[in-house]
Amino acid sequence: MFKQAVLLLNLGSPDSTAVPDVKRYLREFLGDERVIDRPPQPGRWLLVNGIIIPFRAKKSAHAYEQVWTKEGSPLVVTSQQAQKKLQARVDLPIELAMNYARPTIADALTRLAAQGVNQLLLFPQYPHYAMSSWETVVAKVYREAAKIAPAMKIESVLPYYADEDYIHALVESARPYFSQPHDHLLFSYHGIPVRHLTKADSSHAHCQIVPDCCTTCSPAHATCYKAQVTRTTHEFVRRAGLDAKKWSISFQSRIAGEPWISPYTDFEFERLPREGKKRLIVITPAFVTDCLETLEEIRMEGADDFKAAGGESFQHIPCLNDQAVWIDFLEQRVRRWAQGQPLTAPQPAPPLA
Repeated sequence: MFKQAVLLLNLGSPDSTAVPDVKRYLREFLGDERVIDRPPQPGRWLLVNGIIIPFRAKKSAHAYEQVWTKEGSPLVVTSQQAQKKLQARVDLPIELAMNYARPTIADALTRLAAQGVNQLLLFPQYPHYAMSSWETVVAKVYREAAKIAPAMKIESVLPYYADEDYIHALVESARPYFSQPHDHLLFSYHGIPVRHLTKADSSHAHCQIVPDCCTTCSPAHATCYKAQVTRTTHEFVRRAGLDAKKWSISFQSRIAGEPWISPYTDFEFERLPREGKKRLIVITPAFVTDCLETLEEIRMEGADDFKAAGGESFQHIPCLNDQAVWIDFLEQRVRRWAQGQPLTAPQPAPPLA
């Protein structure tokens, strides 16, 4: 007999806005070999601990202070609210864990194993595949489970970037904003290094090689972040019936040192007002839950940059968070799995070359 459960997975946040806590979080996050994957050790350790963290820790702590709530990190608090709402709808145990910091994956697996759970559905809160997000959190669960509950059968929801129910949830959450006067809708996705795109292409013959590679059908799209966010955008635009001339895509949160996928969101905040697009709406579909990158980087800093460049109005559409349409999507997927409808097994993680 199987006892089933679900594990919701998200990125994580520091325990507090204190600089030591932020440093610990950044050390764990940026020390992940799938987030910063070069140079080889010990150079990578020196890069993260000797250059990036000393430079970023105080700035990041200040940024977290801008969005922190009485309850704590917006990402963690909102994820917990979504967990509770989903738990109220289904009979299976619903656990929540963060890839970095707390609540930890190891603690969640320990609690589930103590309840006799032997069949687990992983539900990464990432609609799109990326080595530095979806892949690394799934790989970590398998590593931890091998130590804590080696007999547990684990399956994972694959990236759902074009799932009709996900697109429906995204569009419906955004629809109230479309009635407001605006000149342009900007889809801002989290950035990744261009090198990660080519590294994820197992064929080594499509990404950045084939013209219009993101829209030219290929098996490489199964692990191509840029192709998947492009598909999400096109499906959203089609379903929402948007004017083809009134939207565009950009990428945020890059780290200096190598090319990242472009155009860059901060550059777009300067360019769009110059082109007469002074009333802007921004949506951030790579993020299911509002966090530092959406609340501080977009809603606060982005709005200031846009208006400083001549923009007049700026609206950020909240992430799906714990909205009913998002809980509907989670519930539908969980029920299908619990009823025995097959899930495609996740592809094995590529080697850390």
